Formats: sequence, structure tokens, C-alpha cells
Amino acid sequence: MLLFSALVAGSFSLGVRSANLIDPAAITAARFVLAAGVIGGVILAMRPAPTGQPMSAPWRNVLLGAVFSAYFVLMFEGLKTAPAVSAAAVFTLTPVMSAFFGWLLMRQRMTLRMAMALTLGGIGALWVIFRGDLAAMARLEFGRGEAVYLLGCTFHALYTPLVRKLDRGENAAVFTLGTLTAGAVLLTIWGWGAIRATDWANLPAIVWVTLIYVAVFASAATLVLVQYATLRLPAAKVMAYTYLTPAWVIALEALLGQSLPGAIILPGIAATVAALALLLRD
Repeated sequence: MLLFSALVAGSFSLGVRSANLIDPAAITAARFVLAAGVIGGVILAMRPAPTGQPMSAPWRNVLLGAVFSAYFVLMFEGLKTAPAVSAAAVFTLTPVMSAFFGWLLMRQRMTLRMAMALTLGGIGALWVIFRGDLAAMARLEFGRGEAVYLLGCTFHALYTPLVRKLDRGENAAVFTLGTLTAGAVLLTIWGWGAIRATDWANLPAIVWVTLIYVAVFASAATLVLVQYATLRLPAAKVMAYTYLTPAWVIALEALLGQSLPGAIILPGIAATVAALALLLRD
């Protein structure tokens, strides 16, 4: 999950730079197709071949594919207007929502320390989103992009415990392939108009860089990582690593030549890191 948080950060920085250059449904459909191809190739290369029941109850893959697809479409829609750091801060609200869905679906109980950590992390994320403006925070004033992405993060938070709820012992890579394939089919049907309207041959280079990155690293790899971790950790603890994402994004934006955000957001970053430390204690 530490690797997951770093890989996800790259999708924010690249997504901000390409979100307005291609329709969200088109790029998300393409990323699912490419990611499914990557995972399929990995499975074929594995020796011995993974075991399990990949075709058992395929409706599970359809449901998970729909949930994960909704997250990525809403993410790119939100990144049209939301800054990368703010979007990453919104993403850190997923542990709170994931804890709720974990209780709803799996009756996973929360300790007092975990509740304190999630509250601290949520406050830190809100501090970053509202850039330390307490008045705006009190009025819940934030941009359309952040609002759209917050809805998307609800689907991501639901995905984590849903994987555990629906798991029947399949190999993580095999089950991930089923989820990505189902998502690719659903997105192709739903976004066919946008896919046909996209001038794929003349897309800017940054769009192709983003597409390859999100397909290989922020889709195929992270989906396997979440699948693996979800079967071994409580849902809230899995998503706790997202608290590191804003810090990764700030560092990456600095490497890409962007100015560092003002010191006003540092208390929020510190709060999310402290929340992570609390959640990871045994």
C-alpha cells in the first residue's frame, strides 16, 4: 500500500495536465483495455499458471468493474478544474468512507484509536482542500472539480470492502483481470460516442504518457496491490496509506517545475501523516 500511494500520486499530476485534452470516458475506457492487456500478459507469463475459479459468478467482476470505472471517470472529470494537490487531498477522505462501507458490508469494527486517526486525517485533508481558509471550510466552499472527484472517491471507498465481500479465493491477478475486462466492456458501451469522436492519431503526447502511466501503474499495478492488501488488512487500514498521497503529489509537482504550495497547508499535511502513523500502529 506504500507503493500504491506513490503510484496513485503520479496519476494526479499527469491527469491535471491531460484532463481537458480528452473525454474522461474515452481515456478511462482505453486505460482499462490497456490495463487488462497488461494483467493478461502477466498471467500468461506466470509459471505455473495461477489457480482459482476466475469464471465463477462473473457478475462479481461486472459489479466491481462498474464501481471502479465510475471512480476513474469522475476522477478525470474532476481534474479538469481541480488542482492536483487538492484532488489528492480529496482522495485522503476515502479511509473515512471506506471504514463506513467496511462496517456496512463486513461489520468491521473500529477501535477508538482508529476513529481518532481517521478524524485527524479527515481534518488534515479538509485543511489542504480549503487551503487553510477556516471561513471557507465552515461554509464548505470548494470547487466543482473537488466535488465531482469526492463523488468518485465514494466509489473507490466502496470498492475496497466490496472486494473482500465478494472474494471466493481466486488468484489476485486473475480476479483483477476479470474486473478490468468487465470495466473495459462497460466503459466501451457507455462511452462509445466519446471514443468514436476522439482523434486518437492526433492526441498530444502528454495524453499518451498519461494513458500509458494510468493503465500500467495506476490501474493494473494498483488494482493488484489493493486486491492483495484488502484480503489481509481491514478496509480502513488499507486506505490509510492514501494519507501519504498529497505529500507525494507535492513532491512530484515540484519535480515537474511547479512552485511549492504555501506553508498554510503544512498543518494539514502533518495531520494526515500523523493519522497514518496512528492507523499503522498494532
